[in-house]
Amino acid sequence: MRFAPGYRRFALPAFVGAAVAAVVFPPLGAVLLAVGAFVLWFFRDPERSPPDEPGVVAPADGRVSVIRVEDGRVRVGVFMNVTDVHVNRAPVSGSVRTVTHRPGAHKPAFSKDSDRNERVDIELDTDAGDHEVSLIAGAFARRIHSYVAPGDELVRGQKLGHIDFGSRADVLLPPEFGSEDVVVEKGESVRAGETVLARRE
Repeated sequence: MRFAPGYRRFALPAFVGAAVAAVVFPPLGAVLLAVGAFVLWFFRDPERSPPDEPGVVAPADGRVSVIRVEDGRVRVGVFMNVTDVHVNRAPVSGSVRTVTHRPGAHKPAFSKDSDRNERVDIELDTDAGDHEVSLIAGAFARRIHSYVAPGDELVRGQKLGHIDFGSRADVLLPPEFGSEDVVVEKGESVRAGETVLARRE
């Protein structure tokens, strides 16, 4: 199985500690071994294949937590629970215009206050208009890892980053999209790079 970058920073100390503790205090060794296994599971990076049908695909695994119109554009947000894959993917094919880190709070990613959380905004130029992907930190997330830079060409479903331990990923659709073009509902479970969130007929 593949893992997202950075997993060694969390998993290796746990496994080393487990090896030492197994000799000194076995119960602690078992706990640390479980922690290391959880880290590997959390950083898993499974293969994904975009669907044949057209449309904007989910940037993250999880449940749709936000569907709203702001300043004439529709935002669709996906909340990633601790059990979800945290590797994020491009919702459309296009060129990366900007990658902007915005410092902020670390409120729970499913709350309204999370709009003021630390985030990385990735603007994409596409044939269907400008899209923006926002990787938003959560209560426990302290690092947002972007894999892309301005000028990069992305294809739909390509990996563009991940967030450590709990977060949200949003797609801000072009002005040409309306609420009627969103084909998912709040609370619906989606898969990064595979589930279509919106399409224009």
